[in-house]
Amino acid sequence: MNMTVNELDEKVMKLLHFFITEQGYNPIILHGAKNEIWLENLESDYNIVRIVTNYIHNDEQFNFDLFKTNQIVKKIKKKTLSMNLKTLSIFLNLGDNVDEVNKDNYNFGNIDCVEIKEMNDFKNYDFITEVFPNITSATDFKEKGAELFIKITKDINRKNEEETTQAEELFKVKKPVITYIIIALNIIVFLLTYIFGKGSTDANTLVDFGGLYKAAVVGKYGVYELYRLVTSIFLHNGIFHLLFNMYALYILGPQLESFFGKFKFTLIYLISGIAGNLLSLLFISNNTVSVGASGAIFGLMGALLYFGYHYRVYLGSVIRSQIIPIIILNLILGLLISGVNNFAHIGGLVGGVLTAMMVGIKYKSTTNDKINGLIMNIIYFGFIIYMVYFR
Repeated sequence: MNMTVNELDEKVMKLLHFFITEQGYNPIILHGAKNEIWLENLESDYNIVRIVTNYIHNDEQFNFDLFKTNQIVKKIKKKTLSMNLKTLSIFLNLGDNVDEVNKDNYNFGNIDCVEIKEMNDFKNYDFITEVFPNITSATDFKEKGAELFIKITKDINRKNEEETTQAEELFKVKKPVITYIIIALNIIVFLLTYIFGKGSTDANTLVDFGGLYKAAVVGKYGVYELYRLVTSIFLHNGIFHLLFNMYALYILGPQLESFFGKFKFTLIYLISGIAGNLLSLLFISNNTVSVGASGAIFGLMGALLYFGYHYRVYLGSVIRSQIIPIIILNLILGLLISGVNNFAHIGGLVGGVLTAMMVGIKYKSTTNDKINGLIMNIIYFGFIIYMVYFR
């Protein structure tokens, strides 16, 4: 097959191959952006990479390009819930009248700019080789013309297929077995309080069934009944309390169980519930009895926030428009409605984020991320335990 590839297109293909297959970048679809390709990798030192083939004649056009880039980056920030997006613009077709860009003058706010005429030109920019040390060698292909085009296209397609398969596997709906078991346990325990006690609204019955009775948990009577930190998660004060929490679990549980898997989901739920109960012990009186799954459910919201942050390209708008407002609304309601243990909500929320970090997110979390999550969990629980039992 005879095929001619011009020099500019060849450079673009080589760069796309490097950033997509070697560095894990993904294309950003932008309407109206001509002669430029935008790539994103929110985990990289450069969150955004632009490959610009548009001919820029002078400094005025270059400055307009900077302005336009800044405006687009602001929109991406909102979509991805990012506070800061470090951007690299690679110009492949700058005119001789552009004096703004050189190896000593490359930083324009949060945008670094480089002019590349040959692939070896990357060696002139130390800040590039520090982030991408193999960019020159990885873009040195023996193949030319049609052979190069076919190789690069195959490699990029293979990488895209792998990522598509991963995304389909991760977001595929799975049967939420653990969620249904937890809901069933809550309903069974609720019924048992009426069969073997005086009902779910009776304080003595709730204490007998394992409610979070502070005096008993902190050992005021000589015995530390720590099991109440767990058993109270499965108790509810009245039918409306049960229905509200079980509905929230029915909505959130299947998603989180699907994203994290059954074992990790169980850990997040239980640890979040315990974290919420521990924090609430700092603020409730010795004679108070606290029950409910809301601390664990807030933990699921925290885990969903952490998951959504790592997959914010897919879920950014959902997190911003739905999850965060729901969390804020529920916390506000907890402050306004008497009898609501809002400290359990806050403790569960934080516990959910830290536990999700500890157990990790498939295809995203590194070993260091999980270790950091474990350390932060230990610090968080250690601090609360110290404040409750040793202060």
